[in-house]
Amino acid sequence: MSKETAVYTHGHHESVLRSHRWRTAVNSAGYLIGELRPGMAVLDVGCGPGTITADLAALVAPGRVTAVDITDDILGPAAEVAAERGLDNVEFATADVHALDFPDDSFDIVHAHQVLQHVGDPVRALSEMRRVCRPGGLVAARDSDYAAMTWFPETPGLTEWQDLYGRVARANGGEPDAGRRLLSWARRAGFTDITPTAAAWCFATPESRAWWSGLWADRTTASVYAKLTVEGGHAGAAQLTAAAAAWRTWGEQDDAWFMVPHGEILCRV
Repeated sequence: MSKETAVYTHGHHESVLRSHRWRTAVNSAGYLIGELRPGMAVLDVGCGPGTITADLAALVAPGRVTAVDITDDILGPAAEVAAERGLDNVEFATADVHALDFPDDSFDIVHAHQVLQHVGDPVRALSEMRRVCRPGGLVAARDSDYAAMTWFPETPGLTEWQDLYGRVARANGGEPDAGRRLLSWARRAGFTDITPTAAAWCFATPESRAWWSGLWADRTTASVYAKLTVEGGHAGAAQLTAAAAAWRTWGEQDDAWFMVPHGEILCRV
C-alpha cells in the first residue's frame, strides 16, 4: 500500500452517517468559527454528508464553499443538506487531498475535519492544503485521538475494541491517534505560524450515551470497518459481536461517561 492509498476505515454505512450528520460547526469546528467572515472562499476537504459544510457556507455567505470528498457516493446527500437549508453558495466535487485540483492561492480558508487520520500521507495533505490557501489565509484541521479516548465505568470489552480499532486503522494506512500529531505534521508541511488547541466531545446524558453506544455497536458489526477487520484477519465475527455487546452494556449504565479528545490546528499561511 503506497502512502497515498490508505483505505477509509469507516465507509458510509448508516451507523457511520448517523454520527457524521450530528456534527456541526459549533460542536466540531468551534476553534475556526471566529476566523470566518462573510465573502470568504472556503475549501472543505472530506466534507462527508455536509452538515459542517452547510454551517460554514451560512457563515461566509455571500462567499462560497467548495466541498470535496474522495468518493462521489456521499456528495449527493451532502448537496441535499445544502439545498434543504436554502444555500446556493456551495459546490461539490471529488478530490484527493494529496493532489488537489485547484490553482495555488485559491481559498481564504482550507478546512479538514477528521480527515488526516484516514489519509496515507498527512504531511503531503497539509502541504497541498497550504498550496491552495491564499497568503494570510488559514489551514484548519481537527482530528480525534483514539488512544486518548476514555470512559467510565471500566469495560474490558471497550479496551479490546480500542486496541482492535487502532490495529485495523493502521493496517488500512491511517493513523488513529492523529490528534496528538497535528502540530508535528503541520511543522513538517512547512507551517511556522500555528495555533494548536484541543477540545473534546462528551457523551454522558442518557440520550447521548445511548446514541453513541448504539452507533458504535452497529458500526462494529455492520460497517466497512467490520468487513475490513474480518478480511484483514484482525478479528473474527464472534469478536466483533462481543465488542458490540460491550458497547451496548456500557451505554445502558446510568453513570456511563465517554470522552473523545481532539487535536486542532490553525495554520496561518
